[in-house]
This record gives sequence, structure tokens and C-alpha cells, in this order.
Amino acid sequence: MSHATAVADKRPSTLRGASLPNWSPWAIAAGSIVVAVGIGLAAGLDSKVQWGLLAGIFFLLGTYGIAAKVEGRRQAKDRIATSLVWVAFILAVVPLVSLLWTTIARGVKVLDIYFLTHSMGVVADSEPGGGIYHAIIGTLEQVGLATLIGAPIGILTAIYLVEYGRGGLAKAVTFFVDVMTGIPSIVAGLFILSLMLMFDMQPFGFAGSLALAILMMPVVVRSTEEMLKLVPNELREASLALGVPKWRTILKVVVPTSIGGIITGIMLAIARIAGETAPVLLLVFGNPFINNNPFEGAQASLPLYIYQQYSQSAGSTAAYDRAWAASLTLIAFVMILNLVARAIARWKAPKTGR
Repeated sequence: MSHATAVADKRPSTLRGASLPNWSPWAIAAGSIVVAVGIGLAAGLDSKVQWGLLAGIFFLLGTYGIAAKVEGRRQAKDRIATSLVWVAFILAVVPLVSLLWTTIARGVKVLDIYFLTHSMGVVADSEPGGGIYHAIIGTLEQVGLATLIGAPIGILTAIYLVEYGRGGLAKAVTFFVDVMTGIPSIVAGLFILSLMLMFDMQPFGFAGSLALAILMMPVVVRSTEEMLKLVPNELREASLALGVPKWRTILKVVVPTSIGGIITGIMLAIARIAGETAPVLLLVFGNPFINNNPFEGAQASLPLYIYQQYSQSAGSTAAYDRAWAASLTLIAFVMILNLVARAIARWKAPKTGR
């Protein structure tokens, strides 16, 4: 090797420009927070939200300015795009964390075994004591019946649209599913209420289940439809080539392949309807006593219980605390459903590897 070659090997590459260290985003973020807090204190801004918005703006400006000075404008634009993603992520997470923290802090005051195993019974809304056992029973029965109605109809509709749907009927079904996806919950409640008035029926739990099933079906249809579309056509063709009827191919090949995603969609639909208040308020009416029969008499539910307790909380700390505790219970219920959906999706996911 010649002396010129050795010198060329030691010479730094001109294709690689200067770059900021890996810790620079953290340093810029810390500096932005300090500047935002200083300006907030000097300007008399009491809201921490304003401080956060100022810190986000200074972080974006600081990132672009420093990156443009050191790395050039092209790399600075890349960094500013990454910074925008992080700022948007933080703006989305902070309200959720704040909501969860507030609910936990206020809901744990009366949340205990007694609260979960007793109803309001003879306890007045303004008095301490009572619980949500009757509301938990009502929610489980109403959501369970809605799932038994809405999930099979939604799955069968999705199978028709993906496997058989052709022509005007399929387009009409798709159109109405899209319309039902955005329908307000109060409209579904009014539809069932009109039927109840026609037949002179009193409020009962199953009426609420019918309204919840209407809200659930389009979610199940859309999620199941997308999962069925992900099944490779080669699997269908291989089954049909062996002489297997189409209905059996769907039952034994298509549905089992996508069952994880289908169950996940059903769980998410259940979580969506579990917090609905308007249909339950119209059709179930609420009941402070335990009613295990959803086909006769008024029933309670967790969303309705929260609404009623909060509406009666003026001047009553007990009702206010019960409303927050019921809210925490409902959040825990929805969270458990989402965790179950994720676990099932991972369990039923196609195995990879050799």
C-alpha cells in the first residue's frame, strides 16, 4: 500500500456531514420546557395547558433552528417532521392520562367490596352508602343480550358482502352499513321507543339491548369484513379445488383463519356500546333495586347510574363520589375487554417461522 493510499484512508469522508448527538432532542425539549415555564410565570399564565403549548412551539422552533445550523435545512425538515409526530402524540396522550388519573383519584374514595356488592336499595341519592351491584347486573345482561343479537347478524352480513355480495343488493347493504356506523345513539333509542309505544310496552332491559344491538352491528360488520378480506384467495381456491363446497370452505377455512380479528372486532364493539347512556335512559329507565330479569321491569346500568348520580350530586358529596367510582368501574370494564381482545388476537394470530 502506497503512502498516498494510506493518507486517503485516514482522510474523513466528505459524504457524511455534521450531525446532532442522540441526546440533542432531550436537551432541546428540556430547554423548551424551562423557557415555557419562565414565560408562563412572567406573563402570569396559570394554565399548565398554555405552558405545554408554549413548550411544544419552542421545541419545534428550536429543533428546526439548531438542526438547520448544524446539519442543513434538508435534515432540519426531517427532524421537524419527526418532532411534529412526537408533539402530536403527547397532545393526544396527555388528556387521556389526565382523564384516567382524575377518575382514579376521585373514584377510589368509595370503591370497595361493599360498593360493588350492594345496590342503592333504600339509600337516598343524597345519603352515603349504597353501591352499583344492580347497575353491574343490568349492564352485563343488556350488553350480553345485545352481543347475542348483534354479533351473529354482523358476522353473517360481513360474510355475505365478502363472499357472495354482488350487484345492487350488496351495494345497498354496504350503503346502509355506512349510514348506521355514524347514526347517533339517541336515534337507535327513539326507534325502539317508537315500537314500544306502538305496542304499549313499559321500560325493560331487553329494549335497551335491542338499541345497543343496532349500534353494535355496523361495527361488527366493518371489522369482520376487513378481516375476511385479509384471507388470501389461494386458501379459498385450494379448498374449492379439492371439491369442498363453498359454504364449508367459508366455515372451515375462511372464518378460522380470521377468527382472531373477528373476535377482536366484537370485543371492541362491546366496549363501544357499554358506555352508551341515551338509549338506556329512554328504554330502561333506571331502577335503584336489583332486577335480574331483563325482560320485565325497569333496570339500571352503569352509564345510566353515573348520569343519575351526577345529576343528583348538587350539594351531595356522596352522590358525587359514587358517580366517580362507577365511572372508574366502567373504565376498568372497558379496559378488561380491550385486553381480552388483544390477548385473543395474539393467541389466534397466524404462526410465523419455519
